[in-house]
Amino acid sequence: MTNSTYEQAHSAIPERAGRKEWAALAVLMLPLLLVSMDVSVLYFAVPAISADLEPSGTQQLWIFDIYAFVLAGLLMTMGSLGDRIGRRKLLMFGALAFGAASLTAAYADSAELLIAARAVLGIGGATLMPSTMALVRTMFRDAGQRAKAIGIWSGVMVAGVALGSVMSGVLVEHFWWGSVFLVNLPAMVVLLLLAPVLIPESRDPEPGRFDLLSVPLSMAAVLPVVYGLKEMAAEGLEPPYAASLAVGLVFAALFVHRQRTTASPLISPALFRGRGFAPAVLLNLVASLAMMGSAYFTTQYLQSVLGKSALEAALWGLLPSIPIGFAAPVATALVQRGVNRASVVATGFVVSASGFGLLTLAGTDALWTVLAAAALLACGAVIIGSQLTDLALGSAPADKAGSASSLLETGQEFGGALGMALLGSIGNAVYRAEIPDTAPAEAHETLGGALAVARHLPDQAASALTTAAREAFTDGMRVAAFAGAAVLLAAAALSAAALRQIRTAKTPDRLEESSPSGV
Repeated sequence: MTNSTYEQAHSAIPERAGRKEWAALAVLMLPLLLVSMDVSVLYFAVPAISADLEPSGTQQLWIFDIYAFVLAGLLMTMGSLGDRIGRRKLLMFGALAFGAASLTAAYADSAELLIAARAVLGIGGATLMPSTMALVRTMFRDAGQRAKAIGIWSGVMVAGVALGSVMSGVLVEHFWWGSVFLVNLPAMVVLLLLAPVLIPESRDPEPGRFDLLSVPLSMAAVLPVVYGLKEMAAEGLEPPYAASLAVGLVFAALFVHRQRTTASPLISPALFRGRGFAPAVLLNLVASLAMMGSAYFTTQYLQSVLGKSALEAALWGLLPSIPIGFAAPVATALVQRGVNRASVVATGFVVSASGFGLLTLAGTDALWTVLAAAALLACGAVIIGSQLTDLALGSAPADKAGSASSLLETGQEFGGALGMALLGSIGNAVYRAEIPDTAPAEAHETLGGALAVARHLPDQAASALTTAAREAFTDGMRVAAFAGAAVLLAAAALSAAALRQIRTAKTPDRLEESSPSGV
């Protein structure tokens, strides 16, 4: 596409979105909802999969984790690729891959085939997520409308994770485990049919060559860090996981060096010259840290402390998602009425911090306290995410919308893994310190291990161990919540200072690149 062709296509998009653009947004929410649901859609399908495919312990872990690892590793690559070949085109390629992989996963007859299908789902997800956000940036050129659209995007993203686990429970209860993947197909068909009609194509008119070396460097930077952080949350600071983290950081430094020195970087360092972009990425990472760190405890609390079944826990877990639908629109309305964005973001951090504050009050029988805490954490996260996403995309030129989106989402992946590692490690340390020395060795590792051991003990001993383990876990959750609240309050202060003077101005459609040596 030449510059003149690009300008004609871009000028065809009205300054203010009409019915067609809002209808296109509804279509874009379909893949976003499914990608976010696929993070948690296997929660209740694992027993049925295990009985049918008989995976080994390692294979079962990969069935769970391969999707998130591939998704995280390819976000930056796919965001940059969308800028080059066209975001709508990449979206449709991703929808085809996602649909084909869903069909393959549904009828997989071996663990190896299911793992491979989940990996392709991760590839499809990595194309869909930055494409949807980037297309929102290019379709909604009016700042106020874009803020509303991004608020919807953020709410759907958070709600999808909660909905995925519940849907999987309902489907597995009434059908077979493959049905959790087949639900993706109708939405992908609708997307493929309506996207060419409703969604305008957009891309960088002069993207430069695609830097192939940056692709493995980005994956080598992201994957070891995410893997190391996730394993530390479960196993503690073991040498292999620390080594994985160190390897990832080394490759991250090499990746950054490559982007600063090559003539055609995968992720342009010039993006960070936009006022508000770097603070938005960093603060959004902190919000993800809090959200995933709290989920690490609340999901276990509902099942292992309160004794809810997995489906009961998921259904209860839907309640905190209800206020999410109001949080982002209220935050957007406040900013549009003149309230400083820094104050709104800082308030979002305080709201989330108050959720952690409630968790510090929870005992071993505090269902409503924990649900209220989860609701506050989720509302704060959506307020923060919607405003920071709008700020970041508003400061990024339209020609780099895919790259900007992928950086935000990669930061969210890092934040989620860091939250589980940091807060999970604190909670686990308290748990191990408080569990009685006389308890069996397995009980010293996790609450789940203690409950498993208790099933094989005499009634009195089982009751004592179960009570002690649940109290130790709850104490660990409370201490981790103190730490989480402190992090969020510090982020509130940082956001108030860093964003105070930043206004989202109208940005150019093209990014003016510096020479590599000048970045």
